[in-house]
Amino acid sequence: MRTSNVIISIGLLGLALGLSPAASFDGTRTPEGTVVAVPLTGSDANPVPSPDIGRATPLAAVPVAPLNPRPATPIEAFRSGTQALRAGNTEQAVNELEYAADQGIPAAQWKLGRMYADGDGVSKNTLRAFEYFSRLTKAHGDDVPGTPQARFVANAFVSLGQYYLEGIPNSAVKRDPDRAREMYWYAASYFADPDAQYNLGRLYLDRSAGARDPRQAAKWLGLAARKGQYQAQALLGTMLFKGDDLSRQAALGLFWLTLAKDGAGPDETWIAETYSNAFAQATDSERTMAYKYLENWLKGRRE
Repeated sequence: MRTSNVIISIGLLGLALGLSPAASFDGTRTPEGTVVAVPLTGSDANPVPSPDIGRATPLAAVPVAPLNPRPATPIEAFRSGTQALRAGNTEQAVNELEYAADQGIPAAQWKLGRMYADGDGVSKNTLRAFEYFSRLTKAHGDDVPGTPQARFVANAFVSLGQYYLEGIPNSAVKRDPDRAREMYWYAASYFADPDAQYNLGRLYLDRSAGARDPRQAAKWLGLAARKGQYQAQALLGTMLFKGDDLSRQAALGLFWLTLAKDGAGPDETWIAETYSNAFAQATDSERTMAYKYLENWLKGRRE
């Protein structure tokens, strides 16, 4: 018997015994949402004694409210689920988010996908994450860009692209770079998502993925870099500084690497190392020009 049911049963027993010594208790479990018998007293009780010796006092039906009732609407379930997740009530959070997701709430579908993808509060399950992201993209792939939920949809496309690029072991999702490119391209072009643009640009540089095209890579990396995507800034800066597959523009490359270094986290040491190497190799004039690019960039951001 669950602890909550034991507490309810004991409380009702005390109530029954306090109201009528003739009330009996058989120890059976009281399901949530059912009724519990409570003895009548006062003017509502039957004053005529029962002819049956030992018969209990007549009982009245009193409803017992279910514990943790489900929110009235799917959007309320999503809000309640996210609050429960922040409070550490993972089981309640997953139940309510699943209800909201089943009712078509995009943010709930995305949140569950991310939870299973990252193992955040649940056991990591890449295939379940793939399924939630797939449901989201199929239902909302044509949503208007710029709306609040569009960023969830775009991120779902990016996540699916990564799964297709690598494949999911022991599943029907096999490695398919062409399919990955389709996922990235759609989110990059329709939603103008910077993470999608970065991944698409990187894919155009990957020889193993086929259809290598450095100019297309630079185009998509440039779009993402101008939106502040620091990984795109680092990759584009490296290409320009070294002159890999592009005309060498060392000052511009150093500028992008400087931005990337400032935006990268402490774990992404490759960006800091690439910047340091480029700065050491750059001439004084290249450093001066890179600094001017940086000044113009910061000025444009403030305006």
